[in-house]
Amino acid sequence: MTLTADSWVGDSPRHWIRGRLKDMIGSATNGVWGNDPIGGGADIYCIRATDFDRTRQRVRIENAPQRNVDHRTLIQHRLRPGDLILEKSGGGEKQPVGMVAMFDSHEIVAVCSNFCSRLAPASGIESRYLVYSLAAAYFQGLTQSAIKQTTGIQNLDTGALFSAPWAYPRIEEQRRIAGFLDAETARIDQLGAYLNSFERDVRERDRAVLCELLNNQGVIAGGPLAPNWRWTPLMHLTDQLRQIMYGIVLPGPNVEDGVPIVKGGDVAASRLSPTLLSRTTREIESGYARSRLKGGDLVIAIRGSVGEVAVVPGELTGANLTQDAARISIGPHADPTWLRLVLESPNVVHQIQQRVTGATIKGINIWDLKRILIPTPSRSRQTALAAAASQALEKHGALRIHVAKHRKLIAERRQALITAAVTGQIDVSTASGRGIED
Repeated sequence: MTLTADSWVGDSPRHWIRGRLKDMIGSATNGVWGNDPIGGGADIYCIRATDFDRTRQRVRIENAPQRNVDHRTLIQHRLRPGDLILEKSGGGEKQPVGMVAMFDSHEIVAVCSNFCSRLAPASGIESRYLVYSLAAAYFQGLTQSAIKQTTGIQNLDTGALFSAPWAYPRIEEQRRIAGFLDAETARIDQLGAYLNSFERDVRERDRAVLCELLNNQGVIAGGPLAPNWRWTPLMHLTDQLRQIMYGIVLPGPNVEDGVPIVKGGDVAASRLSPTLLSRTTREIESGYARSRLKGGDLVIAIRGSVGEVAVVPGELTGANLTQDAARISIGPHADPTWLRLVLESPNVVHQIQQRVTGATIKGINIWDLKRILIPTPSRSRQTALAAAASQALEKHGALRIHVAKHRKLIAERRQALITAAVTGQIDVSTASGRGIED
């Protein structure tokens, strides 16, 4: 269901109040970033959109940065229990701007960042009900319809969003709906936690397979190896005529008939398909002919999700890269499957992470990437190890597909339940009754 006035407000329960989203919001205040922390207990937390638990719509404080703000600013912007934080700038192709989370701590002193807004519920509005309502608006695309995009950054037009038609009950019923959703989503989240535990177990199995692939579990880079193995810098396992390199620095806006380009995030999301990639103009791409891709090349994310690796499919021969990804063209002394798996092994991943630099945007430079040490057996041994590892990982891959399928179903169930409850499609007083107060 798409949340528009025509689709549900007119069909909401007759006793509900009909108005606009802004009627449920008492105030909206832009956040602040403050100054660098000074220590000595004088700093406070600054909540960003990256600190949202996007499943539960709550704030996760553990990774929030500390900043310093003056006393007057703190009085004006301090988050109170029950305040909502709305992401109003940022987002991306796969995660549009506009998510909301509730701040519910009575002990932590915090503000929200300048890319967010602090929302206080209006009188007669329950905070939990409001966060569920705004989450439903996000899930169903109402928030996305209020996005303005400039220079790659999504900005939320809060005026347009808050003017959207809406209907809501009085506070007693809001609390019953929120209580129902708290209980039911907690049950759904328990299933999600089980899937997370199962997925961690599968990852550990992957790790064991990849360690065995190197035949040297726990070996330190540069340390002693098994007989007939040697340490080889990555650059010596590549095609010397097509060396490791990144691609286009400024690819410009996406153009429909342009050349596909692989970004670092495309590697992490396994998006290596002509239909999913952004494209740059042929004029821009022509200046980066040396970084063009061929089927069978490897691409590795060197900024953002550093270390993610994928194989270039044949249909992307002639495509290019951005500066967030690097091409690894495999030379005659390396088995392609073996090298890809080794780059994902704990030993090599550890080396890569040790060389990552940057605070806001993390990355590894090409000079360091070329010198990552690869424990290398003979070519025939590489092929044999790759075949054995691939067979085991294929079984694990089937398990991961199973987990992903059920995680998607759980997320859809959660979102559908929230939407149905806050739009009056279900009467929570006659539903399961778990967690509902009379």
